[in-house]
Amino acid sequence: MNYPIPANSQEIVALRQEPVDEEVVVAAIAGVIQLARSQGKSLEDLTAEVLAEDSLLDSSQRRWLSELVAQAWTSLPVMGICHHTQFIS
Repeated sequence: MNYPIPANSQEIVALRQEPVDEEVVVAAIAGVIQLARSQGKSLEDLTAEVLAEDSLLDSSQRRWLSELVAQAWTSLPVMGICHHTQFIS
């Protein structure tokens, strides 16, 4: 199944209702990147948010996730972001 890239924070939160698998994670990351870009945030801004202390992930998991987000940021086109995870490598 291919999930559309969430276009807003409500759609990102709605992904919580889906069983967690690679496609949901990819869709969520792509949605977060798309939302950050639409808000004028930079990769550095988003990375700082991912690395911020929280109760869900430990510091090594946050670093790993920030690296994954950075790779996805550079892979996703700024304009005309595809709307299905099947197009995201």
